[in-house]
Amino acid sequence: HNTPVTRGISEPPLPSPPRISLHLKKTGISLRSPFFLPAFTAIAVFGYYPPMQRSRYSYQHLELKHQDHVAWLHFDRVAKANAMNYEHLWEVEHAALSLRDEADIRVLVMTGNGPHFCSGADLTDPGTAVNEAPMVLRRRRARMGERAIEAVLGIDQITIAAWNGAAMGGGACLATACDFRIGSDDCFMQYPEIDIGINLMWKSLPLLVNLVGPARAKKLVIGGERMHAEQLHEWGILDQLVPRENLLQSAATMAAHYVNKPPIAAQMIKQSTNQIANALNHALMHMDVDQNLLASQTEDRQVAVASYLEKKPPTFTGN
Repeated sequence: HNTPVTRGISEPPLPSPPRISLHLKKTGISLRSPFFLPAFTAIAVFGYYPPMQRSRYSYQHLELKHQDHVAWLHFDRVAKANAMNYEHLWEVEHAALSLRDEADIRVLVMTGNGPHFCSGADLTDPGTAVNEAPMVLRRRRARMGERAIEAVLGIDQITIAAWNGAAMGGGACLATACDFRIGSDDCFMQYPEIDIGINLMWKSLPLLVNLVGPARAKKLVIGGERMHAEQLHEWGILDQLVPRENLLQSAATMAAHYVNKPPIAAQMIKQSTNQIANALNHALMHMDVDQNLLASQTEDRQVAVASYLEKKPPTFTGN
């Protein structure tokens, strides 16, 4: 395979599609049949491909390790509090999609190296693949976060967020995209987008609404309030609250519980549940990137950013 290159990042080749060989089997039906049925029926036989080689791609911003039936994904931009630029999000998508070929993996645990789970989008480093691109390409690449969230939502295996420290903005989106969330006693959530004059995107608003309902979702996303561990647990955003030193062991214990469930049944139930919960999300949220691009061009956006950086009260005009 040739390795395609996107501006600022080298993308490894995707796995080849399943091989299809056609075998003809005599049906015994006469060509004289009044229904003009063919005398042969084509039967598609799908060849088995081995799993993707785990060493095929070396991640720069995360670690993906396999241990028995559990995959561990660690965000690894510790100096940036695991904030995500374009390349980091691309790696999250790639890692999530790679699990499609891992028949032995039944659970994914997602966590952050260092003090924090993920502090959201990296506003100081959007990534070389976004800079100086024409608008038509910027619009597509602005959906990179959405792609990462959809890849995590689409993981067949059970997913657990082992949530340490901050989950801000996009980090909160990733946590809510998982099936379960175990939080350490120092974890917190905040959606700061409102305070820099933009909407929440990445198709993630419905994920929060599903967990806490519309009023509480508005309190978090419009109010921009920071919520700490005990209230996250009280509101049902966290399924389990544990001391920080017990976080990874608690995640391993929960993972072992789901590893011991029959994987085909478990994964079908998960997929059906997600379809019920998220049936209208794509139809309703497909324009949130465009809303974000629109909001980013407003005068109020510039006022909000200046206020945020200078720690001064803003005065918004509605323009």
